[in-house]
Amino acid sequence: MSARVPVPRTAKLRAGLVIGGFIVLFGLLGPLVVQDPSRVDDIGLTGPGGGHWLGTTQTGQDVLAQLAYATRGSLTVGAVVGVLTLLLSAFFGIVGAYAGGWVDEAFSLFTNVMLVIPGLPLVIVISSYVPDKSLLLVSLVLSLTGWAGSARVLRGYTLSLRNRDYVLASRVAGERRWRILGVEILPNLIPLLASQVVFAVIFAILGEAGLSYLGLGASGSFTWGTMLYYAQNGLALRLGAWWWFIPPGLLLALFGAALSLVNFSIDEVINPKLRDQTRAARRGWRMSRAQLEKAKEATL
Repeated sequence: MSARVPVPRTAKLRAGLVIGGFIVLFGLLGPLVVQDPSRVDDIGLTGPGGGHWLGTTQTGQDVLAQLAYATRGSLTVGAVVGVLTLLLSAFFGIVGAYAGGWVDEAFSLFTNVMLVIPGLPLVIVISSYVPDKSLLLVSLVLSLTGWAGSARVLRGYTLSLRNRDYVLASRVAGERRWRILGVEILPNLIPLLASQVVFAVIFAILGEAGLSYLGLGASGSFTWGTMLYYAQNGLALRLGAWWWFIPPGLLLALFGAALSLVNFSIDEVINPKLRDQTRAARRGWRMSRAQLEKAKEATL
């Protein structure tokens, strides 16, 4: 019978979930209460205040409205890439490793080919040759160039699980192969799958922001990257319009940090030694200098 997957309960996980949850809620509910982000007013570049809590752009567009829609757009890219990366990496990594034989060899060869293809240059080339790019197209390109690494990790872990005693016992008992995969192996892969999905979401949001900052992002859509791109073209930094570029950059950094904290917590579940080392380090922070010297003498 498969082992029970522990649930991480750490300060890093709570902090990551709280920060990420607020940003997700802002992306889901914000566009429902703000004005049209493309509406142009004749007030020009103005700071926060009055009817515009985060000021306006050079053309009088409300920055808060753009930020709300940009948050939804960036989260959409992250969610789509996370789901597609999960499906592709699980299929080529888990299914191939469990099936074995020529299936595993073929899947592993295809994964290795995709792994050595440089992702960022390929994304830039594809984006530069497609005139009208949607968020879905950008997400698809990022997914196709980012799933191979996760598939390699999942394949290695699946190969170790398929030879465990409880899996061999299920085979001897006559269980069907797909039931063994779904009941005995997949539950033990949940922490690793969650970690790979979180990493894929971080990669997708940062990758899309980088493409948009270079002018290769989705056309006619608002994301954190497109806001930074338009702020750069509008000379926001030179004009001192901090309210134009700091909010999207801050949300991008905060959401990336929140997902990283969640990923660190998941890593402690996958690797219990890492959790023990973290606890030992925390105890060391609370120890006095004399206690630390005694501890060092005891270890000599």
